[in-house]
Amino acid sequence: MKYENQIQVTFPSKSVNEGLARSIVAAFAAQLDPTLDELGDIKTAVSEAVTNCIVHAYPDEIGIITLKARITGDGVLDLTIRDKGRGIADIDQAKTPLFTTGGAERSGMGFTIMESFMNELRVTSQPGKGTTVHMKRKIVKRGERP
Repeated sequence: MKYENQIQVTFPSKSVNEGLARSIVAAFAAQLDPTLDELGDIKTAVSEAVTNCIVHAYPDEIGIITLKARITGDGVLDLTIRDKGRGIADIDQAKTPLFTTGGAERSGMGFTIMESFMNELRVTSQPGKGTTVHMKRKIVKRGERP
């Protein structure tokens, strides 16, 4: 697939970088002229994906998170968030609402939120090798919106 624009950023899995990831994606997505609601949805989905890396992939260490954002010619924002942490043994279980391995302070709604705010969510993982979250969101041009 041909992309009109793309970026890739790597950063340590520190909680302060969750806001950085949201801001980077929001600034990059702005070229598609999303509504504030669309932008809020995208930022929230990215926040959930990055927070999962911080909390679940690297619970006892600081690792590296890679964020890739791409834009297709038909106005799709294509996002990939990747870690090389613990991985997920059972993706279906991890995607179950309210399931968490992050302790009582976690809601277990991360994947559910990502799925509801994006048009497409794909999660691949291998225990001991890491997880990749791939999300897409179509941004309809303002003149073509209902």
